Amino acid sequence: MTRASEAASGTQSGSVAPVGSVALTREGLPRWLEPVVRVVETVRPGQLSRFLPPENGTGRQSAVLVLFGEGRHGPELLLMERASSLRSHAGQPSFPGGALDPEDGDPQGEGPLRAALREAEEETGLDPEGVQLFGVLPRLYIPVSGFVVTPVLGWWRAPSPVGVVDPAETARVFTVPVADLTNPDNRATAVHPRGHQGPAFLVESALVWGFTAGIIDRLLHYAGWELPWDRDKRVPLDWRS
Repeated sequence: MTRASEAASGTQSGSVAPVGSVALTREGLPRWLEPVVRVVETVRPGQLSRFLPPENGTGRQSAVLVLFGEGRHGPELLLMERASSLRSHAGQPSFPGGALDPEDGDPQGEGPLRAALREAEEETGLDPEGVQLFGVLPRLYIPVSGFVVTPVLGWWRAPSPVGVVDPAETARVFTVPVADLTNPDNRATAVHPRGHQGPAFLVESALVWGFTAGIIDRLLHYAGWELPWDRDKRVPLDWRS
């Protein structure tokens, strides 16, 4: 067992003391998650995205929970759809997550772990006690919102009921089988009106694109789960995206 705080020099001066310790452990994970564990151990920031945190340290620290479970159709991921009324990333499917609060603790230590679990509970009603955190990916950057995002990976060891907690923030909560994400028929390239292009997934009556799709795409690729798909298949995005 390892603790995220072991890599940190301590909580930041003036921060609120966090409650409890959050551990990373790989003990008892299902064997099918082993390729994902190897990704955590070996992947470099530039292999995940060309958008990396600014060297000057600016950007709002945040975290998302990349939660793997096992459902009726095998391994799956937990996603949510953001409310259409939100100011940023409105209506987009995403991982649960958000900005770090002072009580989450050190952004360089356990802060992102606490934030990922806290936000997932606030947005989906997830019981954090049933989640086993097993890895953290390199921090990435979302230029449009200025967020520096730490993807925190978890295993849904003891699934709990989930759903919309606050309709002002979340439109729906759903799971997607990994088999659907790897299905070439469900894959496409999203094209933004400004010319940006990136991976997309058409699953569960949703178009998953942007930061979330990028993380899923790279995890599938480096875990060896990716199947050949038609990269010339285009899906245009709405100009308000």
